[in-house]
Amino acid sequence: MILELAYLYPDLLNIYGDRGNVLTLSYRCQLRGINLNVTPIKITEKIDPEKVDVYFMGGGQDQQQIIVSEDLQSKKNDLISAIQNNVVFLAVCGGYQLLGKYYKAADGTELKGIEAVDLYTVAGDKRMIGNVMCEEIESGEELFGFENHSGKTYLGSSTKPFAKVIRGGGNNGEDGFEGVRYKNIFGTYLHGSFLPKNPYIADKIIRLALERKGIKMPEINIDDSLENLARKKAEKLRY
Repeated sequence: MILELAYLYPDLLNIYGDRGNVLTLSYRCQLRGINLNVTPIKITEKIDPEKVDVYFMGGGQDQQQIIVSEDLQSKKNDLISAIQNNVVFLAVCGGYQLLGKYYKAADGTELKGIEAVDLYTVAGDKRMIGNVMCEEIESGEELFGFENHSGKTYLGSSTKPFAKVIRGGGNNGEDGFEGVRYKNIFGTYLHGSFLPKNPYIADKIIRLALERKGIKMPEINIDDSLENLARKKAEKLRY
């Protein structure tokens, strides 16, 4: 079995060790006898939308996000088509913001998103920094990660959040929600990296990608003792 993962802008959007998400997916695929082919997609490089099973896009500094925002416009139609066709997409922090309509900076400057999801982000006057604990709305599973963002993301009325915040800021520090779930998109502000501490979500991403190809995910027992230890420690951390 083979899955194809497109890693968008790994040279520009990897500020908080987000590559760990790709490594986790690769590891958990390998345990199941699945070969995860990872293709880095950089500025000006084209995507083969017929080939990709999973997309990943991480977070970056403001200057890098400006560069990415401009380049994404050339990939916009292919990405929207993939999303509408239920290709799996994990987007973290800046990558999450750029799936929406726009990011408006404090000086009023707008970075264009690809408008794949009904959400927008505006700069806040206070950074949300700390260890987040939340609960995935779909399953009730507890999720852990580290957030560090001043952007405040607001979802459209018909757009569903990824999780309910138990501890932390989440999307905007106001409505008690974290991230977004749309089609097979997982958008989140959680770094750390996110998937190593949340193997349930890693497995869900793999399962959804396989199901889209008409393949049932192999059921095996995985020793998650280290992951569970990290989760227990994260649960005790203060925000």
